[in-house]
Amino acid sequence: MAVSFPECPAELQDYTPCTDPKRWRKYGNYRLSFMERHCPSMPERQACLVPAPKGYKPPIRWPKSKDHCWYRNVPYDWINSQKSNQHWLVKEGDRFRFPGGGTMFPNGVGAYVDHMQSLIPGMRDGTVRTALDTGCGVASWGGDLLSRNILTVSLAPRDNHEAQVQFALERGIPAILGIISTQRLPFPSAAFDMAHCSRCLIPWTEFGGLYLLEIARVLRPGGFWVLSGPPINYEAQKADFDRLKKMLASMCFKLYNVKGDIAVWQKLDSSSSCYDKLNPVTTPAKCDDSVDPDAAWYVPMRACLTAPSAKYKKLGLGATPKWPQRLAVAPERINVVPGSSSGAFKQDDAKWKQRTKHYKTLLPALGSDKIRNVMDMNTVYGGFAASLIKDPVWVMNVVSSYGPNSLGVVYDRGLIGTNHDWCEAFSTYPRTYDLLHLDGLFTAESHSIPSFHRCDMKFVLLEMDRILRPTGYAIIRETTYFLDSVATIAKGMRWTCEKRDTENKADKEKVLICQKKLWAGKQ
Repeated sequence: MAVSFPECPAELQDYTPCTDPKRWRKYGNYRLSFMERHCPSMPERQACLVPAPKGYKPPIRWPKSKDHCWYRNVPYDWINSQKSNQHWLVKEGDRFRFPGGGTMFPNGVGAYVDHMQSLIPGMRDGTVRTALDTGCGVASWGGDLLSRNILTVSLAPRDNHEAQVQFALERGIPAILGIISTQRLPFPSAAFDMAHCSRCLIPWTEFGGLYLLEIARVLRPGGFWVLSGPPINYEAQKADFDRLKKMLASMCFKLYNVKGDIAVWQKLDSSSSCYDKLNPVTTPAKCDDSVDPDAAWYVPMRACLTAPSAKYKKLGLGATPKWPQRLAVAPERINVVPGSSSGAFKQDDAKWKQRTKHYKTLLPALGSDKIRNVMDMNTVYGGFAASLIKDPVWVMNVVSSYGPNSLGVVYDRGLIGTNHDWCEAFSTYPRTYDLLHLDGLFTAESHSIPSFHRCDMKFVLLEMDRILRPTGYAIIRETTYFLDSVATIAKGMRWTCEKRDTENKADKEKVLICQKKLWAGKQ
């Protein structure tokens, strides 16, 4: 039976369902928690196709996109005037140019990162591979690090005006909507080798240092936290700097290096006696075992310090193999993922090399400059991303929030990702990915609760349409039982799809290769 979907009204062209400024008034102001995820209820969901802005055209291709994007694709006049004193971006004719400036980068972001590398030699030799940038502007820091083999998740909240995350993704730089407020960030413990804040306006020492405790949770033992701008080296803010130093020392960080207005702290590794001094009544208290340190999907932040687990000997920054070796090594954490082992990891890796080779014959754009921003919608160990490591892409690895949590393994390999539940909208703007890859998501859904689908397939596919760029692609690998329904809905979303065989020509499983059309909204 044919289906079709209406176009959403033009004012929904930048619609982010779970971080919708129109609904903020419903939620409290406390610690800006209204900017966290608050998804619409089932009756409030939009079953329509989000239109592109007038004059939209396929994005400039990587690597040129790092420095330019089409003005019409992210039509924000005001950001230009508001931020013009910061050199973030300049409007030139029909495009924005990103000069790589910012309040902290008067000599450009390259010089700023050079300076940082002189303070942290591990940024040069593959020791530091994954980074988190909080309050990221247009992600110039993360963009610069890509050429230095450091992969950054840039994080910024949805803002009434600033489309910081939209600009980052339009440039081809990894970013996600999010804010440090009352909930944990959607990442496991000990995920990042480094975290960074440049004048990011996060009140680090307020609320008993709660936000620092969250940074401590997601940083690897031996990982670095970098703060630039006030209060570092500002005479008027010396008391604030002293308070920050004292607080971080109590959380088992040591001041690693300070030069100019950049300060670097290092989280002590698990062998440090500092963690032994913590207990449930110290300040900060040591977290008990009641909440899994890796649980991160709608989990409230706790006012306690997550101490490194004694289970792991190789989770520290010095003990992890350097990049690129770490990509192929089964991490220690594999043993806590139900049904996983280092043997299963190696098998998975080999399987994805074979599958990706086949996908490239079905979709020749994969591996070319036509595809830059990729999402693997339900990965286990990041195998698809690992198989694309030599291509001009980056991959957001999504690990299901209700299945076995293997996201720690993805990060241990030197890849990035997030937890997510596909019954809800993803934390990104419309038109931000070139390729979505879905492997047996609907089959997995039906296995978790037989004869019942937690998520309505129609809404999962409409969400894919929202985040896919016009002319972008989807690779949907499913049992034939589900694929026909998927194909019907895809047609109703104006996608063109072809059903193809898998690499082993299995009867029960097929691959749907789809492309989203660029259509002009009627309004």
